Amino acid sequence: MTKKTLTTALAAALIAAGTVAAAPAQAAVQLEIPAVTGQSPVGREVLHLVDRDRVDPWTGKGPRELMVSMYYPALPGGGATAPYMTIEEARLLLKGQKRDQPGAAEMVSATKVNAKAGAAPARGRHPLVVLSPGFTLPRGLLTGLAEDLASRGYVVAAVDHANESYGTAFPGGRITTCVACDKVKEGGLAEVAEGRAKDVSFLLDRLTGPRSAWPYAKMIDRSRIGMAGHSIGGNTAARVMAEDRRVRAGVNLDGTFFTPVDGLKRPFMMVGTRSGHSPGGVDASWDRSWQRLGGWKRWLTVKDTGHLSFVDLPVLGAQLGMVDPAAPLSGKRSGEIPRAYVGAFFDRHLKGENEPLLDAPTKDNPEVAFHQP
Repeated sequence: MTKKTLTTALAAALIAAGTVAAAPAQAAVQLEIPAVTGQSPVGREVLHLVDRDRVDPWTGKGPRELMVSMYYPALPGGGATAPYMTIEEARLLLKGQKRDQPGAAEMVSATKVNAKAGAAPARGRHPLVVLSPGFTLPRGLLTGLAEDLASRGYVVAAVDHANESYGTAFPGGRITTCVACDKVKEGGLAEVAEGRAKDVSFLLDRLTGPRSAWPYAKMIDRSRIGMAGHSIGGNTAARVMAEDRRVRAGVNLDGTFFTPVDGLKRPFMMVGTRSGHSPGGVDASWDRSWQRLGGWKRWLTVKDTGHLSFVDLPVLGAQLGMVDPAAPLSGKRSGEIPRAYVGAFFDRHLKGENEPLLDAPTKDNPEVAFHQP
């Protein structure tokens, strides 16, 4: 199969997934995550963590497992470019979105990233940010955000929660699929957020405890930990903060609050679609949660976005000349806006830096509205 055929196949898969609309035929392209905005090169390592004190909530047997991509500020040079995701993870992602075209998985898997696998870590101690993806989505779709945060001086742990994504690759070639998809009841994503909160606390234990699972754990400043997530991952950030005081600041990217926010007095930011998450809009959980947030807080919406505008999909789709008529914000801006505002949020609340970007609308970001319901 030619590269041009692969491009057409991926475009067809994205169209069927509802993320893009058809555009004129494109020449063959190498999909890639945009260059990072920070000053540091980025390294990446992958961890397989096993919580032997918990049974997996979806299978009811065996220990709970996590796959974690650790991104970190690295020294220049050395290391091969890290893979984006495995071919099988990409195939299951496209299949889950109802379109697995021949060759499309190979193209997604081959997406070029910025991180170098196993690169030597930079000196110093750095804040830690945990990232959790949306339900059914793999952690790989948060690569753009993860790499950018690492380039700005953060250690980043992007987590796949076993049996909650279309496909997660484990050591030895084992793949878990979305067992949870057949088990959650309507409105039952609260159970997902609650389970993920336990996952994240376990992850923090394994990263910052006396016998860390990560060889570069000394890079982590345990007093400066934050969390962000997309969709149910954003709800998870709030849930973790309610239960684990080690997490000082959190961000919800377009996620419904299936679990309530009660008395949270640490910094929290909500960033979502203008159509779905404006005050008084279709997702009433944001209005309720806003009133219950007792610390520093921001409610931002982004014009011309859809639910998947906060992950890598529109960035990659734009490289194929595709656009979603229901979410016409360009792929370039879909990548830039979350990186800018999430980065500024953690710079302010984990590094103590002055970040005027978070104080009011700016002419450089006309798509972003500030709300004070």
